[in-house]
Amino acid sequence: MIDSHCHLAGAEFEADLAQVVARARAEGVTSALCILAAGDEAEAVRAARVRDAWPDVRFSVGIHPHQAGEWSARTAEAVEAVRGAIDAHTALAIGEIGLDYHYDFCPRGVQREVFTAQVQLARELGLPVVIHTREATEDTFQVLRDAGRGEVRGVFHCFTGDAAMAREAVELGFHVSFAGIVTFPRATSLRDAVGVVPADRLLAETDAPYLAPVPLRGTRNEPAFVVRVYEKLAEVRGETPAEVQTHVAANFLALFGGARATAGADRAASDGLRTA
Repeated sequence: MIDSHCHLAGAEFEADLAQVVARARAEGVTSALCILAAGDEAEAVRAARVRDAWPDVRFSVGIHPHQAGEWSARTAEAVEAVRGAIDAHTALAIGEIGLDYHYDFCPRGVQREVFTAQVQLARELGLPVVIHTREATEDTFQVLRDAGRGEVRGVFHCFTGDAAMAREAVELGFHVSFAGIVTFPRATSLRDAVGVVPADRLLAETDAPYLAPVPLRGTRNEPAFVVRVYEKLAEVRGETPAEVQTHVAANFLALFGGARATAGADRAASDGLRTA
């Protein structure tokens, strides 16, 4: 199994990182994509520890919409910060990036500027993007179309939309990733979306330490818990967990297995394909 999105370099895992990794491996999780914030020096130090503890982990770096305000009127500097973080962490993707109109921690115009600049950088570097969007669906798709010019691919992480949004994401060339929310009793429209995502565009994640799945809801989430997501996806899609694992492993490798991948990361994703 693969956890396609987690925040394993967060302070929440600093005290017991080795045990968290051991539990993930014990559940059969072979690899994960660890999300980092460009310019966060403390997290960069923790990321090095993550790499030591789990050599098969991969990294993505970007400026989250919640932090976009820190780069107001400094878009060019934001791009260089992301570019530098990509090199420092041998990152395979840019993200998570996007728009969040629920909290509006910074002006929406600034969010769009920083998001657009990062999509343009992804197009320049040929890297996929990891998208965060909340209550900003139309603007998110518009930026991806305008700045991506049909060349940028990636994933809508922790997808919370409906079937129509999932279809639109797939038509744009994106993958769709489901997290623990898909196990929540009231997430019926989200489970409807699961059924319309083609097998070759499906991903699964924890978004750890957030959004632990049922029956672990309310606890700190961690990569080992992704097994619950796979089980629910299999149930909804009328497949076996092993079949879903095979889909996700192949999709993860196809999306994030580019030239920047380390040999260990490639081996981990390939192992996921063989053992799923």
